[in-house]
Amino acid sequence: MTRARKIVGRITFVGSGPGDPGLLTTAATEAIRRADLIVADAAVPAAVTADAAAEIRPAEATPAETAKTMLADARGGRSVVRVVTGDPFSNDDAVKEALAVAKTVVPFDVVPGLLLGVATAAYAGVPVGSVRTEADLRDVKGTDFEALANAPGTLVFTVDAADVAYLGEQLVAYGVKPDTPVAVSCDGTTTAQQTVVSQAGELELAAVGMTGRVVVTVGKVAALREKLGWWESRALYGWKVLVPRTKEQAGSMSTRLTGYGAVPVEVPTIAVEPPRTPTQMERAIKGLVTGRYEWIVFTSTNAVRAVREKFEEFGLDARAFAGVKIACVGEATGDAVRAFGITPELLPSGEQSSEGLLGDFPPYDEVLDPIDRVLLPRADIATETLAAGLRHLGWEIDDVTAYRTVRAAPPAAEIRDAIKSGGFQAVCFTSSSTVRNLVGIAGKPHTRTVVACIGPQTAATAREFGLRVDVEPEHASIPALIDALADFALARAATEKEKATAAAAKKSARASARRASQCD
Repeated sequence: MTRARKIVGRITFVGSGPGDPGLLTTAATEAIRRADLIVADAAVPAAVTADAAAEIRPAEATPAETAKTMLADARGGRSVVRVVTGDPFSNDDAVKEALAVAKTVVPFDVVPGLLLGVATAAYAGVPVGSVRTEADLRDVKGTDFEALANAPGTLVFTVDAADVAYLGEQLVAYGVKPDTPVAVSCDGTTTAQQTVVSQAGELELAAVGMTGRVVVTVGKVAALREKLGWWESRALYGWKVLVPRTKEQAGSMSTRLTGYGAVPVEVPTIAVEPPRTPTQMERAIKGLVTGRYEWIVFTSTNAVRAVREKFEEFGLDARAFAGVKIACVGEATGDAVRAFGITPELLPSGEQSSEGLLGDFPPYDEVLDPIDRVLLPRADIATETLAAGLRHLGWEIDDVTAYRTVRAAPPAAEIRDAIKSGGFQAVCFTSSSTVRNLVGIAGKPHTRTVVACIGPQTAATAREFGLRVDVEPEHASIPALIDALADFALARAATEKEKATAAAAKKSARASARRASQCD
């Protein structure tokens, strides 16, 4: 007999990059997704491994201990991923761990990652160029500053904020001109990144208030930040925006907010649940199949999902809609219908709301319409506006509860405090129920918080609760809502800049007048 060969796992050293999870390579993302065990540095952002299904452990105190732990699991057949900040082979501890693994029969791979220095400089709008010297100064006292100061091209240093003053002193002492442009960035590639442009002779002033590891770029290219700065100049950069939505729906809004530089904080205020009894929906689905309806009107993506789930439960597909016309209250709902493989016949040509849809909906014509009945699957707390309007147009309505919206549990105490004290720069409401439920579980947003509402009904509900509505897009959709919020932020920033410029001009004029009077 031949003894079965023992299956040995693999160890993959993955560079998480400088901090922004979006900078992970495809190979890194796939390795993290397929891992059985992830061993991560404490400095690796939680967002890097947030979607992993694997067990996650911190690295051990020493490289030798970390390697020993990983090898034990790999020999047991597990796929082990060692996640380090930046690039694995630019990390001394990771190199020591890899050397320890290389002495064994356990196979290993390396997935490179972006280095903190160059990546942060790029996010700061500083092009380091092809001729550059990069250095991670872990031991500034033992650094050969003479060699660095006289190196050609741009200098890119990663250093502790507390050592920036010493770095500046040594660079100038060894030949860097005091007026050489420098850029100092902290929290690189994250939505907390801050960059200050200064001169080598005043480097310590640029890092005032910064902590942790910072990136210092030295050279003429630092002055180009004024023209090329893109990350920190986005409309909503650094804004904490409250996203009170159902858990399933928050993702698309948060993604768009992040694209504008905001920090979305998702607070579930609504939970979507099936109807208490399935009878109504089952009868409605049967009616669709048997030709009971001329139209089906969808007022939300949740309604589309509820019908689709019933279809799947009964083994039906989009063909069950044959002969039925479909209307949607807005583009987002229309997209949900299209994802089902169907093109809706009717969407509002103007305002994306119940009123907008009623403005375009055809009245019942007993000659042209063989069937006079409309199916309206929607939430249990939906308003009567649409149903009443359709009846006014001559249609018979089957108003069916497709899903129930229930209030979610209150958020954590710190979130509630931030809502009430103005800790959020903005809040985005996407329905009347999100307004009611947020106020119910967490209280009213502070008066300085910008209130953005997706449409007129949501805005009306916000005003009923005493909120000032600052932003309302022309079209009721999530992209339009976030774009409108970004436009509001840009307009506010421009106004504040004009006020600051005018105040500075007045101050300068007063100072000039005082000097003139003193001379007289």
